[in-house]
Amino acid sequence: MSLAQLQTVNEKLQTFALGKFVNNFLAYLSAEAGMSENTVLAYGRDLKNFVDYCSENKINSLQQIRPAIIQRYQKVLTVNEKSETSIKRSIVAIRMFLRFAKFAGLLQEDFTSILDAPKLWQRLPSIASKSKIFELLDTPDPAEPYYYRDKALLELLYATGVRASELASLKISDLNLNIGYLRCIGKGRRERVIPLCKTAIAAINDYLQNLRPKLACGSTDRKPSSSLRGQYSDFLFLSRTGRPLSRIEIWRLVKKYAARAGMSKSLTVHTLRHCFATHLLAGGADLRSIQEMLGHVDIATTQIYTHVDSERLRKIHKQFHPRP
Repeated sequence: MSLAQLQTVNEKLQTFALGKFVNNFLAYLSAEAGMSENTVLAYGRDLKNFVDYCSENKINSLQQIRPAIIQRYQKVLTVNEKSETSIKRSIVAIRMFLRFAKFAGLLQEDFTSILDAPKLWQRLPSIASKSKIFELLDTPDPAEPYYYRDKALLELLYATGVRASELASLKISDLNLNIGYLRCIGKGRRERVIPLCKTAIAAINDYLQNLRPKLACGSTDRKPSSSLRGQYSDFLFLSRTGRPLSRIEIWRLVKKYAARAGMSKSLTVHTLRHCFATHLLAGGADLRSIQEMLGHVDIATTQIYTHVDSERLRKIHKQFHPRP
């Protein structure tokens, strides 16, 4: 780097506010890195807390951030009883932020490699039995106004293992009900194709024919109108006002029917994702296929399900162990 370039960088460092640069970094994550909205929001919250900590300690420029500052911040998070997962994510966010600053020419040194994040214990995901899941899927009452939507929503979650955010962004054009598959855009904007079972296809068809046209009008009482071609006309799952269901609304619906079925309060959309993978594995599906359907980049992430299905492990042990 030339002397003139170095002087320019120093001038930037003297006048640049940390908060403003965080906003630029988050825009980069969304536009260039292709990270999901939820991930960007989570990193934004983590970095805002870090910037607030820096401000309280009179650290107002990137140049003042040193490893000791981050280590002290990590201790503060621990004292405040933040979970290991939250602390690890915060450190990852800070690392990426500082690497981006180095890449942008606002930092001379990349010391992120020496930052240690807490080690996480690998936790087995909680799942429900097939019989309990089938009971959950049959919980929506046909007499209720949103029966067709809620029935299709639950069936689709269990049939595909998609995340709540992926389901919320799903569009009718992403479905091919004749062949029986859907196209899903997951984390990192990676696309994957997931097959659909006959039960899910039937539930979706019932919803598309009997309820969705009314929801697209913003009411279950009016006849379909040209609003079907409006701003939200292609989103699959709509609210009573005709807007797409948010991931929070989807989460609440699953909670509602889980409670009605007398299932654990800890059951969430992600539990259905775990059940999808575990039940497929128990039925004989191979890990690579499950990895592809879940959208996992690393097969190690999918291998966690081999530890969940204890019945399958017992059968393998009995079949292959040399001692009876």
